[in-house]
Amino acid sequence: MWITRKYEETLKALFAQFPAVVISGARQVGKTALVRHVFPDINYLSLDFPALAAQAEHNPEGFFREHGFPLIIDEAQYAPPLFRYLKAMVDADRRPGRLILTGSQVFPLMQGISESLAGRCGVLTVMNLATAELRSFQDGGMFHEGDFLFKGGYPELHAQAGLSPQFWYGAYLATYLERDVRNILNVGSIRDFDRFLRAVAARTGQILSYSDLARDVGIAPNTAKKWISVLQTSGQVLLLEPYFRNIGKRLVKSPKLYLCDTGLAAFLMGFESWQAVERHPAVGALWETHVVMEVVKSFAARGKGIPLWFWRTAWGAEVDLLIERDGRFMAIECKYAEVVGESETKGLKAFADDYGRESLRASYIASHATRSYPVSGEITAIPGSEIADYLG
Repeated sequence: MWITRKYEETLKALFAQFPAVVISGARQVGKTALVRHVFPDINYLSLDFPALAAQAEHNPEGFFREHGFPLIIDEAQYAPPLFRYLKAMVDADRRPGRLILTGSQVFPLMQGISESLAGRCGVLTVMNLATAELRSFQDGGMFHEGDFLFKGGYPELHAQAGLSPQFWYGAYLATYLERDVRNILNVGSIRDFDRFLRAVAARTGQILSYSDLARDVGIAPNTAKKWISVLQTSGQVLLLEPYFRNIGKRLVKSPKLYLCDTGLAAFLMGFESWQAVERHPAVGALWETHVVMEVVKSFAARGKGIPLWFWRTAWGAEVDLLIERDGRFMAIECKYAEVVGESETKGLKAFADDYGRESLRASYIASHATRSYPVSGEITAIPGSEIADYLG
């Protein structure tokens, strides 16, 4: 059963404007399903098949002559020489709508593009389901916020009723370790990397300290940096950079770490039900992760850059998320509570005092509330799962 994705119109627009479109993203977020649903009549090939990958790698001209255009090539990163041939092919014929490339291992795919197809293709990064997509699929009445946070946003978990998140994430983790980590990076110990993943999950929504992370896992700080890079390039984590401007105050300049999926984070933390999550102190970090990723997904679905930061002073005043538009900010604080009060506004007010109220477009507290309501001055509490509706 098809879950309508917000990416569909963006994909159509890119295909109408560029000779080639590149679709990247983590495994199992629905890239292939999206492309085949939007373009059901275009010839589809997957380089997961070794014979096709070998043909594309060793004889790209014969490969395209045999299969023709338009063409969808899945897992394109398995034939790197293909990109060099595509550069000459696209330069010779700039007509739009000829080729769609997809890939899960983002680093080798994007490296091939940057070297061969820069300026010649449209790029779309697909992420897992947003709450709006799932609400539409479930017709509004069946959506449960806690269930979504615990299950996460991988489409298969919602399209197949009764599928166990524990079994699914166990298989996903094994596949990810075997297929992606071994291909991208020569990890000496898969067990070390598994412990590393669990330590990363426990830090979602926190300032990233490579030295602390490395110490807890028992690896070198440089190894921790390298492995975080692998998680970034394969679409598993987001590093949110701090916003700072020299105004005479000490500001935190390390990034914040987020897993891109709350379900995967909950699995790696060892939770077996939403009730267990809700009773645990980690619920606040998972809620913040959920809200931040809802914003990221909204920008990604529109094919836009992500002008996002967080802000934190050395003495603890913080705004979880800053969204910049035309030189002004939407400031968002995340609180897992149905009712928020004056005490939750301190970070938002500190930012407004430091940078001036004229620098703010809006100030929100993304809460567990079911409706929006004023909190203090121009600060409004809004339902966190509906944050995308407020982005404009």
